Amino acid sequence: MFTANSNRYAEMKYRRCGQSGVLLPAISLGFWHNFGNVTSEEQSRAIVRAAFDSGITHFDLANNYGPDPGAAEKLLGKFLHDDFRTYRDELFISTKAAYDMWDGPYGSWASRKHMMASLDQSLRRLRLDYVDLFYCHRFDPNTPLEETLQTLVDVVRQGKALYVGISRWPLEAAGISYQYLRQHDVQCLIYQGRLNLFDQAPKSEGILSQAAENGIGFISFSPLAQGLLTDRYLNGIPADSRMARDPRFLHADMLTPQVLDRIRGLGEIAARRGESLASMALSWILHHKEVTSVIIGASSPEQLHRNLAALNSPAFTDEELQDIEKVKE
Repeated sequence: MFTANSNRYAEMKYRRCGQSGVLLPAISLGFWHNFGNVTSEEQSRAIVRAAFDSGITHFDLANNYGPDPGAAEKLLGKFLHDDFRTYRDELFISTKAAYDMWDGPYGSWASRKHMMASLDQSLRRLRLDYVDLFYCHRFDPNTPLEETLQTLVDVVRQGKALYVGISRWPLEAAGISYQYLRQHDVQCLIYQGRLNLFDQAPKSEGILSQAAENGIGFISFSPLAQGLLTDRYLNGIPADSRMARDPRFLHADMLTPQVLDRIRGLGEIAARRGESLASMALSWILHHKEVTSVIIGASSPEQLHRNLAALNSPAFTDEELQDIEKVKE
C-alpha cells in the first residue's frame, strides 16, 4: 500500500475556485495524453504518486482520455483502488462527457442520454461512487441548452457529482448556463478553457471576466501549448517527443520560423528572470487573478517536478509583461 509524503501540503499553493468553498492546487495534473497505451503502468503510477506527494490534489480526466478512449479513467481507477483508497477524501477528481465515445447516435455530444450514460461508464472505470466535478466537455449546438443544463443539475441531485462545470463553451451560452444552474440551486463551479502565451482567446472573448463576475473559477488546459512553450523543439523534433510520437494535435507544420522566433524571444525573457520558459509560461497564466489553476501533463515525475518550479516564480514586473506582449505580437 502506498504511503503518501507526510509533508505533501507544505509547498503547494491553493486557490479558491470562484466564490465556492473549493480550494484547488495552483497546478493540477491532467490525464489527456500520457495515461494510456503510450506510457507504461509503472511510469504512470510513479507520476500520479509524485503529483500527490507534491500536494496536487486535483486530477483532471475525461471519458475519452487515453489514448485509447477510457484508458486514463480505467488506469486511475486501478491506482485509486490500489494506492489511494485511504486518501480519497483528499482528492478532487473531475471527468467530462460530450466527445465521441461509442458508436450510434448517443455516443457523443451533450444529450441527456449521452451525458448520463457516459458518467455512469466513467464511474465504473474510476471505481468511484461519485466524482467531485463533472463537465460538459463542449457546447452542443443541436441539443436544447436546457436539456444539457438540466442533466448537469440532475447528476448533482443524484449524488453522481458534487459540482459541475463547462469546458470551451461560447460566451453567450456560458452566461445562460451560469444563470440556469444558479436558478436551479446548482452553482457552476468552473470554466475550463485554453489559455496560454500563444492563445489568449478566453481573455479577448470575455470568458475570463464573465466567469469572475459570476463567481465562477477558471482552469487552463494546454498551458504550454502542448510543449511548444518549452525549449523542447528549438533544435528539431526529438524522437521521443509528443510531436514525433502522436502528431494528431501537435505536428511539424506548427514549427514555423515565426513560431520559433517567438519561442526564442520568450525564452530570452525567461532567462533574464532566472527560470525556464515552461516555468514562466505557467506563472504568466497564474498571474491572472481570475485563474484558479493550470492543468499540466507529465510524462515522468522529473518533468512534473520541473513544472512545479513555477510555484516559486518571481512576480512579473510591468516591463517584463510589456516585453512578453511585444514578443507575442
